Amino acid sequence: MKNMTANYHSHTYRCGHAGGKDREYVENAVKAGLKVFGFSDHSPMIFNSDYYSSFRIKLCDTEGYFSSVISLREEFKDSITIYAGVEAEYYPECFGAFLDYIKQFPIDYMILGQHFIFREEDGVTAFRPTENVKTLENYYENVLTAAKTGKFLYIAHPDVINFTGDNDVFRSLTRDFLKDIKKTGVPLEINRLGLYEGRHYPREAFWSLCGEEGIKAVIGLDAHSPAVILDEDSVDRCVLFAEKNGVEIIKELDVRSYSAKL
Repeated sequence: MKNMTANYHSHTYRCGHAGGKDREYVENAVKAGLKVFGFSDHSPMIFNSDYYSSFRIKLCDTEGYFSSVISLREEFKDSITIYAGVEAEYYPECFGAFLDYIKQFPIDYMILGQHFIFREEDGVTAFRPTENVKTLENYYENVLTAAKTGKFLYIAHPDVINFTGDNDVFRSLTRDFLKDIKKTGVPLEINRLGLYEGRHYPREAFWSLCGEEGIKAVIGLDAHSPAVILDEDSVDRCVLFAEKNGVEIIKELDVRSYSAKL
């Protein structure tokens, strides 16, 4: 891929909504000419109740996930750099327990993928269309607080909040959010999956403000199958989207320096 040298957003069959073998992801990454490939399946979570989250690695599968990635890292070390990460949520009331759990594994990084707001058990998802200004404010507060922990390499699909209310309100709150996020130094992600599938994100109204505020971004494949890694056209579309909105693309991140923060 001429427009991409590293991808840090990839899932495996363990989350229950992705397919393919771990090895196939790596083999395709090598074919695509990537220098860096990161696995970041949906992290297991430890809740303060008996709530069950169905779209994540199960606790009993966590060790196997990391063992597989580390094994592939060694096998392909002469061809590509492989990192073992997770895509995690920031739920304040159980984040400490989650960190204590995940640190026992050889984790290199975490990306923030905030699908629910504050508490997953409440079912307030960022995907559901809403005109409620408080929901937008809560989402931005949740993501900003997560960024300030210093535990996340970058923020995946930061525009996933599906706000359908007043556009002037959206622009005002989003601009304030972006000014605060910029101070943290945590990059944002232009999500290839959302663009490719025509979802409500990446949202141009969000990213045009990113361009105005000087926000830099990475491209995340959000790969749920090995074939995605060879889809150069969808990556090119992300690059054109960034250029249209005046957003500078970061091609590679310093994962090793970041890992010391975990």
